[in-house]
Amino acid sequence: MTHLSLAAETDVANPLDVVEQIISSNEWIFERRNDAEMAAEAPGRWCDYGLFFNWSHEISAMHFTCALDMKVPEKRRAALHELLALANTHLWIGHFGLDADDGMPVFRHAVLLRGARAASAESLEDMVDIAITECERFYPAFQFVLWGGKTPAEALTASMLECVGEA
Repeated sequence: MTHLSLAAETDVANPLDVVEQIISSNEWIFERRNDAEMAAEAPGRWCDYGLFFNWSHEISAMHFTCALDMKVPEKRRAALHELLALANTHLWIGHFGLDADDGMPVFRHAVLLRGARAASAESLEDMVDIAITECERFYPAFQFVLWGGKTPAEALTASMLECVGEA
């Protein structure tokens, strides 16, 4: 494989500038810590989600994390890891993990932008929307495993039910 110089790609626009506009237009609380980091809070049906954006100009990549507001007790982490692996088989983009520092389930995704002049607002909006949608979809499964006494397979099956019709 040929090694390409990353120095030629120094003119990629910082996608956090676009993310800041998206977050502002949604009227979500955010903090732009510096040119490489931003944190925001997005309201959801089940909880508020912590959004974290990290931009690496050196590799032209943005890492994005959407944290669910729940702590996983040490004794339930093995079961939750099993559930995360099962949930990840249902995802097209991104993946679920467990934050090692504070034991919170998180949805992660990275965007490579080498060769692009900038990230489109639409693709970044989609990235945030997909993360929140997937967190909303699997939140009940996390609760079933953590507090409902369900196995990971049972929790996933229960959370994947889609209701149709009217009651």
